[in-house]
Amino acid sequence: MSNEFINLGSANSRPEDFNLRYISISKYEGDWHSLPHTHQFSELFYVLRGEGIFYIEDKKVSMKTDDLMIINPYVEHTEKTLPNNPMEYIVFGVEGLAFSFNDPDQDGTQGYSFYSYGSDKNQFINFAQLMMREFQDKKSGFEKVCHGLLQVLLVYIARKQNLSVISDSSFRLSKECALAKRYIDINYSQNITLDSLAEITHINKFYLAHSFTECIGQSPINYLTNRRLEASKELLTSSNLSVTQVASSVGFSSQSYFSQNFQKKVGMSPRQYRKLHSK
Repeated sequence: MSNEFINLGSANSRPEDFNLRYISISKYEGDWHSLPHTHQFSELFYVLRGEGIFYIEDKKVSMKTDDLMIINPYVEHTEKTLPNNPMEYIVFGVEGLAFSFNDPDQDGTQGYSFYSYGSDKNQFINFAQLMMREFQDKKSGFEKVCHGLLQVLLVYIARKQNLSVISDSSFRLSKECALAKRYIDINYSQNITLDSLAEITHINKFYLAHSFTECIGQSPINYLTNRRLEASKELLTSSNLSVTQVASSVGFSSQSYFSQNFQKKVGMSPRQYRKLHSK
């Protein structure tokens, strides 16, 4: 593995700005043993030549020459090259920002996205080469020049692709909210509390309640209750379970509490709903 690595440390950027951590050009030479890992910063991979595979959380993405992969902070990933066509790529490590991928065909909370550049590759390569040259020459103010070039590059990427730049804390927040929502969607029939959701997402329960409400539009417990009520509607119309059995199946602690919530949400009792909607 040959690796030309530029570490810009903390550089002199304002605290509210992003920080270019490093630039790296890597090439596989038979000694590459990458393991799944995470960073507290974003990484942008641009494939100069060759082919490889990125393993990102539970996904597998094939990459080739002129493809750009963007991976947000705290997202587990690793990359492997194809031995018959070794991959060489440029990597930017950028601290203090993340990306919101506004693709309607993708999960808005996913932590990565990739793009094929083809004829548009010159801008990306030119900016990277300029940054490399600035570091190698180490002229006065080279750190600021590198940061400026990266800022222009980020604007160019955001302009060409369907994404926007956000703070890394906002991304982590939305990611943890999505994790809590997915957990509720799958395990709504189990005993779920704000404490258990906080333990799963590894953030303070009061912070989770506030951020979940901002992200989803309702509190975690209200979302859980509504998810259970939606599931109960399906059981009331498609099964012969009693109202008490339906209440228990979707996670309500008692039939009376279930009926009370159902009446409030739907405007009728579970039995009335069954009679009206049963086939």
